[in-house]
This record gives sequence, structure tokens and C-alpha cells, in this order.
Amino acid sequence: MLLYIHGFNSSNQSDKAVQTAQYIQQHYPNLTFHQPQIPTSIHAAMALLTALTERAVAEGEPLRFIGSSLGGYFASFLAEKYGGKAVLVNPAVKPYDLFEEFLGDQYNPYTGEHYQIVDEDRLAVAEYDTNVICHPDRFLVLLQTGDEVLDYRQALHKYHCCELHLEPNGDHSFVGYEQQLDKICRFLQLP
Repeated sequence: MLLYIHGFNSSNQSDKAVQTAQYIQQHYPNLTFHQPQIPTSIHAAMALLTALTERAVAEGEPLRFIGSSLGGYFASFLAEKYGGKAVLVNPAVKPYDLFEEFLGDQYNPYTGEHYQIVDEDRLAVAEYDTNVICHPDRFLVLLQTGDEVLDYRQALHKYHCCELHLEPNGDHSFVGYEQQLDKICRFLQLP
């Protein structure tokens, strides 16, 4: 099983999600691949991701995750808790600190959804923090120094013991992501 987890105010139809889905379909057509639209509620999001993960565990499938931004934060939690391998693309490290500036009305340009971020969301997202990476061999972390949304140095510090791929410049979307898909799939040990 491979689970692609998009970021905050993004979509399962974002460029990276679509590029990943197309690559998997072309090169690994028999792989169980999920790229769900993540609910805006933190607890609902984690309930969905946990259900997909636990179903794969029950079916004896190896766990593999790709998470971008907030999706990387969620993927980190899932890989630490359930096992498997995870590729984190410009991952959020302390999203609960960032949620403070997003309190109030939000709009997702991909889905057209209007919703609210409240203080409970900040507290909820903190529940899924992986303070210390106990299984560094489970992670490949892709970072670009030009990330205008997140400070890449936080991820560099948190995941210093993991396999890291650091590129100069770029941006939060990870410029040239599609060129990393072969490396990503090799790290995830896709069949």
C-alpha cells in the first residue's frame, strides 16, 4: 500500500499528487495506491489516514507513505506508530505553531471549500507530533532551501538522523518533484 498525503489547503489533485498517481499507474499498476482528499478537521483527517493504514496492516500489506508539508507531518506520525517507510516532502515540523496565524476563515482554492481554523485545531494537530524520530531508517526527507512557507532548517534538525536530500533554492512545492519519483519509489522499496 502506498498512501499519498497532501498538505494544508491543498488537494489530492495537486500537481505532486497527480504526478505521483500517474507515475505509480505507469510503473506499478498493481500497487494499492490511495490519494484521498484530506478533511479540513484534524481529527477527521487522522481518522481517515489511520483507517487506511490499519486496513493495510490487517491485510498484511507493507506500509508506504508520501507526505507533503502537513501531509509529511501526518506521514511521520503514521510511520513511527505503524511502521513502514515514508518520504516527506518539505514537511511541516511544528504546524501547531503555524496554525496561530491561520485562525479564522480559510478557503481551499483546489476544492472551493470554505471552513474555519479554531484554536482546537492547533491543539489537535499537536497530538500527532513525533517529538523524537525513533526509527530514522523509515524516512527519506526531501527539502529545498527556498521553501517560502516553512523553514527547511526545522526539518533538517528534526530529521538529521534520517536519509536527507537537500537542494538549494526551489520552493514549498518542491520544484522538480517529478524527477525525484524514481528515487522515492526505490526508497519505498516498491515491488
